[in-house]
Amino acid sequence: MIRLLVGILVFVINTIYRDRPYPRFYVLETVARVPYFSYLSVLHLYETLGLWRKADWLKVHFAESWNELHHLLIMEHLGGAGFWGDRFLAKTTALIYYWIITALYLVSPGAAYNFMELVEKHAYNSYDKFLTSQETELKALPAPEIARLYYRDGDLYMFDEFQTAQTPAERRPQIDNLYDVFVAIRDDEMEHVKTMIACQLPNAALSSISPHSLKPQTVE
Repeated sequence: MIRLLVGILVFVINTIYRDRPYPRFYVLETVARVPYFSYLSVLHLYETLGLWRKADWLKVHFAESWNELHHLLIMEHLGGAGFWGDRFLAKTTALIYYWIITALYLVSPGAAYNFMELVEKHAYNSYDKFLTSQETELKALPAPEIARLYYRDGDLYMFDEFQTAQTPAERRPQIDNLYDVFVAIRDDEMEHVKTMIACQLPNAALSSISPHSLKPQTVE
């Protein structure tokens, strides 16, 4: 089921947006944010009912959604959301996937994390291919201000927080041109993959995944 859902998403995006990279990335980033909202919704529900309190997981998943938001803002700046049909497709798909992943997370958090692992791997590969094919053009274009604000001058605690496989403040992307921006976005996607893998480990529910935590937290 997981691979089918991802396969449908990838097929639609690859077919419709074969020669339109910025709208393609806009749709991809709109949908890519959604599972993190689903995780947060269910975790808040569990906490409200007194079933499961994982403040670290809430923090990490919010940081992931914040990261994806800035990917989306960059794509909007580049004109990816200029056509109403692209916006309609992205938002409709996002709404459908929100409820699917919410239900899946309630039944099997591991399966929901596996879904996002596959989506983020696809995103990483898409950006990597784009960087290879468009390197010269991208290096000649300036970096959007929103990218400089996020990667260099913004809330770097939030930037560090979603990268559970890294020491905080270890990664600081260079943002001199548009090529650098897409390198940073591509590398973000691989950090999401690593975090999703960490969430699927057998002891994940009993340990902290936040890179800023001083000690493991336990389930209450």
